[in-house]
This record gives sequence, structure tokens and C-alpha cells, in this order.
Amino acid sequence: MRLLITGGAGFLGSHLVERFLSRGDHVTAMDDLSTGRISNIEPFFQNPRFIFVKHNVVNYIHVPGKLDAVLHFASPASPVDYARFPIPTLKVGALGTHKALGLAKDKKAVFMLASTSEIYGDPLVNPQPESYWGNVNPIGPRGVYDEAKRFAEAMTMAYHRAHKMPVRIVRIFNTYGPRMRRRDGRAVPNFICQALRGRPITVFGKGSQTRSLCYVSDLIEGILRLLDRGPQEPVNIGNPDEVTILELARLIRKLAGSKAPIVNKPLPTDDPKRRRPDIALARRTLGWKPQVPLEEGLRRTIEHFRSERPVL
Repeated sequence: MRLLITGGAGFLGSHLVERFLSRGDHVTAMDDLSTGRISNIEPFFQNPRFIFVKHNVVNYIHVPGKLDAVLHFASPASPVDYARFPIPTLKVGALGTHKALGLAKDKKAVFMLASTSEIYGDPLVNPQPESYWGNVNPIGPRGVYDEAKRFAEAMTMAYHRAHKMPVRIVRIFNTYGPRMRRRDGRAVPNFICQALRGRPITVFGKGSQTRSLCYVSDLIEGILRLLDRGPQEPVNIGNPDEVTILELARLIRKLAGSKAPIVNKPLPTDDPKRRRPDIALARRTLGWKPQVPLEEGLRRTIEHFRSERPVL
């Protein structure tokens, strides 16, 4: 296959690049490097089947030759990022999705949208099935990301209905693993970096809010299966095992061999109280479920952070 991955220098994008190259595909990664990192994709530059293009996808996208698939993964993806880049986040969800859809339509390619569990907002239903419409504050600080992705889903389905385009929508739940940025702002890299440095581990609120954490290799496998044979409607890909933020902080501290204290800070606005995917659709249509236990995934991630030179 010949593929374009927008956001290809990011955490998830770079893992997708690696996986597609390993199976013999030709990959063009496109990224403006606002949150992606060249270091994530440096190992692939010697591969003749890999091309990197520095480009902001809110502008016209041109890729010469045939494309079999366009995977739109460009977007700030952590609360720290979309707090810094609120308008670019909205633009990449709207204009960037439009440009990527237009390219896929022109190339007669399959289009995949990286959506998010954030479209469920602070859910009133647990676990969250794809049929749940969500509980989102559209004007809150997190709304720039939530609504950008909700709009992107609507546009993707509009292209599917109006132009009979083959589309995939993956609703990604909390994912962790190597290549996350140290200052990503999400719980796992925050806790790991604080534990390794012996600094206080900051838990927001009482830490009773829950997350369901999926190791990156499991997520990538789910995405590949969805691209190859998935349904047209959105599919949750994530780990249904729920853990409180306080439990996560304590586990990371133990695995890192740290004695850092755990301290509490005020809960951010609109921080979801629970986050857990219903993956029945992925099990049924893709034969997929996560394989890597939380402790094993965290050990791998901690070792990566220990070995990585201190980059942003």
C-alpha cells in the first residue's frame, strides 16, 4: 500500500509509520512539528519507502502519485497542547480534516480519522459505547478539542454519504508508551518523569477519577485491523480495564522505584470523572482486544523514559 499519515511525527503517528513500513508499505508522513518531533521518525529516514513532508494540513495538501489510504492523525492531543493552541486545534479538526478528505476523495483512497474518547466529554454512561452521544461543554477550555473532533466525525460521515467514500473513524481512548513527550501533560508521562526525578507526583483532585489505559502496540494493532476490514461507523479502540488516577500514580511510583511524595492539586475544569470504552464492536468486527497488561506496559514505558535523552 501507499499511505499518507498526517501527524506522522507525533506519538501515535510515528508508531503507525513504523508498523506500516515493517509490513512493506510505502509511507508519507506529514507534520508541521508543532507537537510532533523529528526524533520520533529519524530511524526511518534511511528507508527508501519513507518520505517526510513538513506541512500544516490546514493548507492545501498535495501528494503525487497513487494513494491507497489517508490517515488523518494531525492534531494537538493533550490538554497542555490544546490549551496552548486552541485555535490551531479547531482549525486542524475542521480545515485539516476537509483538506485530508479532499485528497482521499481525489485519490479514491480509504480515509481514516483519528477521533477520540473526548467526544464523549464527561460521560454520564459507563462504559461508553459508540452509540452514546456524549456530555460535552462546547465552550469550556477542553471544548476546542472535543468539538473539533466531533465536527471532524460529522464531516467524515458527510463525505461518506455524499461521495460514497470508504471511511474509518477510530475513537482512541487513553494511550501510553514510548515516544510520548516528557512535557506531554497527560498523567502517564507526568507521573513517570516526576517519579524518576524524585519530584512530588501531582494528582489532580482526590485522584478518584478513572482512566482506561491502552498500551500503544495494542492500539496500533486495532487501528490496522480497522483500516483493513473495519466498518464505516466509529469504533472504540482502547483498554476497558479502569484504574483511578491515584492508583496509577502509586503504581508508577512503585515500578520506578521512587519514594517521591504524592501531592494533590485542584481539578482542572471539565476534567472527565470516568473514561472507559465499551469495545464490544471492536471485538465483534475486528476480533481485537488489548493484550499488554498495565504493569508490563508501564515497565516498558518507564524504561524508555530512563534511556531517552531529556528532550521535550
